[in-house]
Amino acid sequence: MDKSTELQRQYYESTAAGYDESHAEREHVVALHMLAAFIEMNGITSVLDVGAGTGRAMRFLRSRFPDMRIKGIEPVEALRKRGHAEGIPEEDLVAGDGSSLPFADASFDLVCEFAVLHHVRDPATVVAEMNRVAKRMIAISDCNFMGQGPRWLRMVKLSIWLVGLWPVADWFKTRGKGYTYSEGDGIAYSYSVFQNLAQIRSAWMDVQVYATSPDGGSRPGPLVSAGHLLLIAQQRRNR
Repeated sequence: MDKSTELQRQYYESTAAGYDESHAEREHVVALHMLAAFIEMNGITSVLDVGAGTGRAMRFLRSRFPDMRIKGIEPVEALRKRGHAEGIPEEDLVAGDGSSLPFADASFDLVCEFAVLHHVRDPATVVAEMNRVAKRMIAISDCNFMGQGPRWLRMVKLSIWLVGLWPVADWFKTRGKGYTYSEGDGIAYSYSVFQNLAQIRSAWMDVQVYATSPDGGSRPGPLVSAGHLLLIAQQRRNR
């Protein structure tokens, strides 16, 4: 386990008791309600939540779809225990890591994540695992660094990203660490859902991106106008 991963797990262990109260981000609540509509439209019967934490998203989905098979995987024991105490059975919220999901190919109709990818060093590995385990749909509710900050800064970030120099800029920004640390979010990497867009499109034919945070007044579309996004991918390409 590298230093940043260990620091992140320590952060979650120390904040587990009040985690739900301190991480009630509006954008993920919006994403959950939007995801529920896609679940209803597509007749989804099974869901895996990757990096489920205390199982907050699982509890929401269980309340909306009581007959649906819902599993969660979470590496931090303290968060799992909090979820179990809130009523999620131990066999439904289990230990595991998003980079190596302990499930066979196409095990769940839907595989989702909420605010996980900006906490991992290699989000592409987690996305690849989500693609592998999902049968009909994946959903990603996460950050978009290009949609954060004042308008001028958003356009600067977009320009740097488009010419392929964002890793260099981020290296200077983080003084070589590659991540930042805050009391409110622990270890966080600069991340945008758009960074994994090509990877996702290679596995799914229908990919849609929606803004889940207020529009920042920039254009074009959610690429630079929203700091948080929901990506829905459907209609799997041939494996």
